[in-house]
Amino acid sequence: QTRPRGSKFTKELVMNDRRKLLGAAGERIAGEYLEKQGYFIRAKNVQIKTADLIGQIPVVAEKGDTTAIVEVKLRTSRKMGPSQNKISEAKLEKLKALATSFGKDNDIPPEQNFRIDLIAIELTVGGDVGQLTHIQGEVEPNFLSE
Repeated sequence: QTRPRGSKFTKELVMNDRRKLLGAAGERIAGEYLEKQGYFIRAKNVQIKTADLIGQIPVVAEKGDTTAIVEVKLRTSRKMGPSQNKISEAKLEKLKALATSFGKDNDIPPEQNFRIDLIAIELTVGGDVGQLTHIQGEVEPNFLSE
């Protein structure tokens, strides 16, 4: 049975496609920005699935002896308010767990410093970057040896 045009199902598919496209655009913009700041982009859109953890790391970037796990927030309008310049406590804990899993799966040495960063991006009506804010988290030395 086919669903009528404009059905809730169709709208959900379109929204999921739009979210994926916006997510990819945000990761690309964040990656380009970080590279200009001297970072090496180790990975983008890292999917992690273990027995007790499922999640995604938008960008993994390295500079010197620090690996940054970068959360990316992208807004196309201010209808829902400006992009938030903070990561919730629950999201921060999940990103730390994802970082630990990523580090162990990718042979990152235990003495490597880690931090959780946020890049908030607001696009203009024309689709250009109107504002980009990079908030660096606190460095956590020997993160993987915990």
